[in-house]
Amino acid sequence: MKILLIFTFYLISGSVRCFDVTGYSGGSVHFNSWNLWCDECLKYVAKHDPHSAIIKDKKYGQWINGEKFTLYRNKHGNLMIFIRELNTTDAGRYRIGVDGQWSFEITLKVIEDSCCGKSKTVTVNSGEYVVFRCEYSQDYKNNWKTIFKEGKDSIDEIYSTLNQTERFHFFDDRDKNLISVNISVVNVYDGGVYFCSVWDNKNSHSFVNVVHLHIIHKVGSYKVTGYSGGQIIIKCEHPQYKTNPKYICKESDGCSERKYPGVENKWVENGDVSLYDDTRGGVLMVFFRDLNAGDAGTYRCGVNISQYTEWFTEVKLDVKDDASLVQRVYKSVYVGEEVNITCQIPEEHEVSSKHFCKEDDDHICQTVNTSEVTQMNSLSERNAARVFTVSISNLTVRDAGVYWCGTETSEEHLSFISLTTKVQLNLINFPMIIIICVFVILLLIGGFTLIVWKLTHNKRQDAVETHLPSNSSDGLLYAAVRVQKHEDCPTDDIDTFSKEIYSDYASVNHRTRLN
Repeated sequence: MKILLIFTFYLISGSVRCFDVTGYSGGSVHFNSWNLWCDECLKYVAKHDPHSAIIKDKKYGQWINGEKFTLYRNKHGNLMIFIRELNTTDAGRYRIGVDGQWSFEITLKVIEDSCCGKSKTVTVNSGEYVVFRCEYSQDYKNNWKTIFKEGKDSIDEIYSTLNQTERFHFFDDRDKNLISVNISVVNVYDGGVYFCSVWDNKNSHSFVNVVHLHIIHKVGSYKVTGYSGGQIIIKCEHPQYKTNPKYICKESDGCSERKYPGVENKWVENGDVSLYDDTRGGVLMVFFRDLNAGDAGTYRCGVNISQYTEWFTEVKLDVKDDASLVQRVYKSVYVGEEVNITCQIPEEHEVSSKHFCKEDDDHICQTVNTSEVTQMNSLSERNAARVFTVSISNLTVRDAGVYWCGTETSEEHLSFISLTTKVQLNLINFPMIIIICVFVILLLIGGFTLIVWKLTHNKRQDAVETHLPSNSSDGLLYAAVRVQKHEDCPTDDIDTFSKEIYSDYASVNHRTRLN
């Protein structure tokens, strides 16, 4: 019975393969299980002493990530194991397998050596030639050397001593324990993570050093001119990468400080500039306000194609000091009237490149928003004065604000607006006040005139009443009218009244005045 139990245990557990794997602190190891990947099966990685589950995942994809462990399927369908950024605490015994099908164990040894476990970053322009080197341990002088590259869902061997191409050259200097990798005519697809490895045994490679190769592609170089005290808006166009992260940086500091908008389709202030990531057009707008000599220099206005590949437009910003161009103009105009603004064009710009704009709530000057369409006079190449005039008619209160005059220049991958003349437009409502005041004054005069007339009329009425005698008897009124001849009268004839007087009693006595 005892023998049967032992035999049964052997059938259930089966034999487990064991392998020794060596890595270096700071480096990585790459291991081939030589077993097929199973999409629907549960894959796992567990560490012994003490026992802990590292990966226990059921995925249909080809790539499973743990904290340091990665399981993936290579191009031959095998399950591969990759352990990165090793340190001495990672040493120990591990079991790796597919639940219910197969498993094996590895004993990982981690060595500390100054030769290995290093990471470096190499940056090169597309079309150029790049060289990177990796040191390895003296213990691996005679071992096979290879270069691996990390892809989206795999880590594949791409170059070795026996696998070279026209653009790629691999050299193993065993006297110096040094691997040299040369890549000519670098393109944007060469960017990525490269691992310099030594063959540890039949199943594993030890990745002794890692190289992060960054490829930058310059799509063009342009000179941009601004003026001290003025403003400039630079528009970098990347229409094929509308939603990719965009940035600007200054080459004088090695582009170490890259400024990203951080949000889409909104102005964001970042230090001394404001940025706008236009994802609809694939344009990065960079706004410099209050330009000064310190802003001059060479900039990269770029877009990240991938983590290791980027395209950029080289912008050479020249800031000139010209007090005759940079002006501050203040205008006060009545509401409803028209204003004319005269703007000067710098010598460096075409006269047809005129630009006029109004500051928005973010103090960014891009477009014009007025009650009436802003008219700019037509210019010709023979405009000796190099000026243009802007007319805004039928002004309303909302037209008040800050306007800028300048020029706009467009190139294939870049355009920029240089603003030099600042116009502060104030709107006055004074004519309406005058109308109201005149109306009030006329109303007062009319009221005063009416009061005076009323008082005068009342006085006359009172005077007439005082010369009319009255007899209270029978309630009848009597009136007597006397007509006398004046001494200056030229004739003795006196017309007698022929008109009737409507009253109950009336008597008229005709008397001749004696001198």
